[in-house]
Amino acid sequence: MAIAGAGPTGLMLSAELALAGVDVVVVERRPGPEIDGSRAGGLHARTIEVLDQRGIAERFLEEGQTAQVQGFSGISLDIGDFPTRHNYGLGLWQKHIQRILAGWVDELEVSIRYGTEVSGLAQDDAGVAVELSDGSQLRAEYLVGCDGGRSLVRKAAGIEFPGWDPTTSNLIAEAEVTEEPELGIRRNARGVHAIGREDYEIRDGEVVFSDTGPVRFMVTEEHVGHAPEPTLRELSEALVEVYGTDFGVHDPVWISRFTDMTRQAASYRQGRILVAGDAAHIHAPDGGQGLNIGVQDAVNLGWKLAQVVGRTSPETLLDTYHAERHPVGARVLRTTMAAVALRRDDDRTSALRDAVAELLGMDEPRKRFAGMMSGLDVHYDLGEGHPLLGRRMPDLDLVTDDGVVRVFTLLHDARGVLLSLGDALALDASPWSDRVHLADARYDGTWELPVLGPVAAPSAVLVRPDGYVAWVGDGTYSGLRDALTTWFGPR
Repeated sequence: MAIAGAGPTGLMLSAELALAGVDVVVVERRPGPEIDGSRAGGLHARTIEVLDQRGIAERFLEEGQTAQVQGFSGISLDIGDFPTRHNYGLGLWQKHIQRILAGWVDELEVSIRYGTEVSGLAQDDAGVAVELSDGSQLRAEYLVGCDGGRSLVRKAAGIEFPGWDPTTSNLIAEAEVTEEPELGIRRNARGVHAIGREDYEIRDGEVVFSDTGPVRFMVTEEHVGHAPEPTLRELSEALVEVYGTDFGVHDPVWISRFTDMTRQAASYRQGRILVAGDAAHIHAPDGGQGLNIGVQDAVNLGWKLAQVVGRTSPETLLDTYHAERHPVGARVLRTTMAAVALRRDDDRTSALRDAVAELLGMDEPRKRFAGMMSGLDVHYDLGEGHPLLGRRMPDLDLVTDDGVVRVFTLLHDARGVLLSLGDALALDASPWSDRVHLADARYDGTWELPVLGPVAAPSAVLVRPDGYVAWVGDGTYSGLRDALTTWFGPR
């Protein structure tokens, strides 16, 4: 297996494959694991759950700051009443997220080749020949492009990238200043602007910046900019236009430009080539969803690739990656476009934003939007049945013969779990015991899902390695063998 790109998506995917025993190599154009500046940051509730499913959530929680960070176009959405251990978001810069992920991947002994990138490829019925920029080549059964919005892998595979051109652009930077900056958010007819510092604390839900350290800028430009690497002069001029001064900005750590360009890969798979993260979908950063859905793409894809490469499942299992994740990406694109539209500060848009804020202040709309923005409401279409089917398995405290065990603990090794609740398994599922953990347990509490609320207690559940429920028992075991075969291969 080969992965192009060692950002959060590529790192997470490589770890998922390594946990399944797949030989994987990652190629990354950066000279090393470090990234310039702090970049974006923040983990949503479902992403924290995903990391908890692998036993590493605490590594991130120890370094970040938990808070009610969920929101839509500046409208706060509290998820403190959601039924999850992680009913919050985590403030943590991307440079730290990548560092922690890279440390875990190193423990799993994944090979990462820094300082090179994919320069060409050709696929056949048996695999993909990959040419690298350092003149070397490698061959893999499958190649996954996690190489960003301008993905060479996606382009070389001929995967179309339809969508919408940008209507607005922003400069974002980290630099030193000679004057004390105006920290906080400012709105004007041009859009939203913000100045902060890399170091901050969250106190009673409010961000309190450090008095020292590099300053972070985000400035909406008057006209859409197109150059991917803007200059210090452009940043200075944009600051003067908005604030009347550039605060003596100098010595930038990094300067970049983002737009609200919105595009999605027409297909997440072309033969033996797949795309994930920004290579599959780009959009405005509103809501901080890009990194989060990229990590969740990886967790959906990893175990499926591992089973296909390991010859336990047919290649058609990979088609479910597009079927499940493309609708999630499409919804994020739609949501971010709506959020950008509400950013505008003319009188009519302001009135609309006030109306939306009033609507989202009501309990049911808040829950629906908060579930969507946090990723806790994701529902894969696995057919009719119990509300759990196709949704995340709650992290329950199960009573077993060995004591109390959390559901997420059973998922640490990235294997499926067949959980019998109450009576011992009446169906012999032992043919799949090398692929699925079989467990008898009891849970006497209420079964509750974000947004939906309480649901009927099942008699048994089959949980996939990504934490989503693939089958629900209703007192019988009808359909279980079919579900085991579909998701874990024939026996």
